[in-house]
Amino acid sequence: MKLSIMQPYFFPYIGYFQLLRAVDEFVVYDNIKYTKRGWINRNRFLRQGHAADFTLPLRKASDSLDVRQREIAQEFDRRKLLNQIREAYRKAPYFEDAFALFERAVLNPDVNLFRFIYFSLQEACRYMNIQTKLVVSSHVDIDHSLKAQNKVIAICKRLGANTYVNPSGGRELYSRNDFNSAGIELLFLNSKASAYRQLENEFVPSLSIIDVMMFNSPAALEKMLTEFELIEPELSTCLNGVN
Repeated sequence: MKLSIMQPYFFPYIGYFQLLRAVDEFVVYDNIKYTKRGWINRNRFLRQGHAADFTLPLRKASDSLDVRQREIAQEFDRRKLLNQIREAYRKAPYFEDAFALFERAVLNPDVNLFRFIYFSLQEACRYMNIQTKLVVSSHVDIDHSLKAQNKVIAICKRLGANTYVNPSGGRELYSRNDFNSAGIELLFLNSKASAYRQLENEFVPSLSIIDVMMFNSPAALEKMLTEFELIEPELSTCLNGVN
């Protein structure tokens, strides 16, 4: 069984969903420290041909709190964010369906940061017909005081995974020997997602998945989700090619 573990992100880039599709179970961290300068509650969209940020503003709180302990700010103007996305993408070919998805997520009344993002993740998976089982990290019966690689291995063993897949950018975080000693194969996903037409603009890569949805049909989206390779650490040989 293939498994991956990631932080929650609000409508992240397509590589996140390629990773989701590549595994059988996908664990989303809720009991992990919120990082102020990370991408948990923000991402980028296309505005007038350039990348621009959208953000979920948070209530002021201690920097030591986990994601599941943070809350969205009371003054968050959901309609303002929706209007920004509507104006940016109203001429996109798949605007109606993609915007309806984004609207459902943004109008979710839950103010808990993790639950708000987790709901948007579930909705995005339904939209793209991703069948992977989602698991909340705090629901896994392990010693949650474990850190980094040790925690990942413990989750894999508890859930019965024999393969762990991580984005290729995290190669320096994990030891192939340690995973092998635990009876777990370690693989890394290298995204090879195609460029696509963004109206008449020069292509801007690595935007939120909402941008991909706006400009691509469901069939094109399904194909793009398979444009990755799984590689072993310390090797450059493609194992699965394009799934």
